[in-house]
Amino acid sequence: MKYDRIYNFNAGPAAVPLEALEAVHEKWFNFEGAGMALMEMSHRSKEYDAIHEETIRLIKKLMGLGDNYHVLFLQGGASLQFAMLAMNFLGQGNTADYINTGTWSTKAIKEAKLFGNVNVAFDGNEVEFMRLPKQNELKLTAGAKYVHITSNNTIKGTQFFDFPETNGIPLVCDMSSDIMSHTIDPEPFGMIYAGAQKNLGPSGVTLVILRDDLYKTANPDLTTMLKYSTHVEKNSLYNTPNTFGIYFMGQVLKWIDDQGGIAAVEKVNKAKADLLYGFMDENKDFYRGPVAADSRSWMNVCMRLPSEELEAKFVKEGREAGFNGLKGHRSVGGIRVSMYNATGLNAIEAVVEFMKVFMKNNG
Repeated sequence: MKYDRIYNFNAGPAAVPLEALEAVHEKWFNFEGAGMALMEMSHRSKEYDAIHEETIRLIKKLMGLGDNYHVLFLQGGASLQFAMLAMNFLGQGNTADYINTGTWSTKAIKEAKLFGNVNVAFDGNEVEFMRLPKQNELKLTAGAKYVHITSNNTIKGTQFFDFPETNGIPLVCDMSSDIMSHTIDPEPFGMIYAGAQKNLGPSGVTLVILRDDLYKTANPDLTTMLKYSTHVEKNSLYNTPNTFGIYFMGQVLKWIDDQGGIAAVEKVNKAKADLLYGFMDENKDFYRGPVAADSRSWMNVCMRLPSEELEAKFVKEGREAGFNGLKGHRSVGGIRVSMYNATGLNAIEAVVEFMKVFMKNNG
């Protein structure tokens, strides 16, 4: 295998496209003839300004965003957005609806409760987070400030493809683990945020996409760095951003664009999911998928084997065979195959072959 690379199924930081790595490597020491690396350049330089603007342009192009959306590059991950979102848009007398579908939704709810009223419109604890809610199960609030969801649950392995109908209330979505994995209609979303480290590049950049009508209702009386207006007005350059991370994100976005855009990436992601889930369903006595079939994630496939001892053996032998990151999240155990955009169909074909041999030897 080129560069002696293994199959990377880490849940995040995760695999990035080899083409993006090669593009960054080619200009590592001398970026565009400047005589220095991109990481050494001023964030006020004309060279970096071009990178910054091109990355914003690609995000808007790929996601079909109009001029009414602001694109921000922040830091602190989705975890900071849990609080920053509520600080800006909640407050005394306001209510936000939260759909709880797992660990990250639970964390977002905890932070939001510090700043305003939170209505849990669906509590996935009641179904052990093994499925997503139906529309008629949602207990939404008339006049809510926003409705918050987490589009993909990395730990339990569920994913939204059809988003809740909110009757015109802005939908706010943590898309950290499935952004740009399949096409969406951006119109219902007042805000989308995502850590970069799963589908967009290395860790350290948080992408925030903010619709203008929601943005205009933000609380202006906050500390400078936690106001969205600070970053909108200064185009994410109020302080020194993660210039290298934004540059690398731009390279990943170019890779997506070169594939044919998000629609083309979606076809590959569906093929990967169909292959792996199809094999599991044919052998469900050995590879049990705990998630309801209509809620399964394309990004994080979770499964259980007949015993924890077999699961430990599977992880160990998988690592020896060149498959990294197959152990389930520490809170739930089991096996997890994370297959974000940069994980090719060939990787899933290879792991399915390994699964066949393992089952034959241990079934």
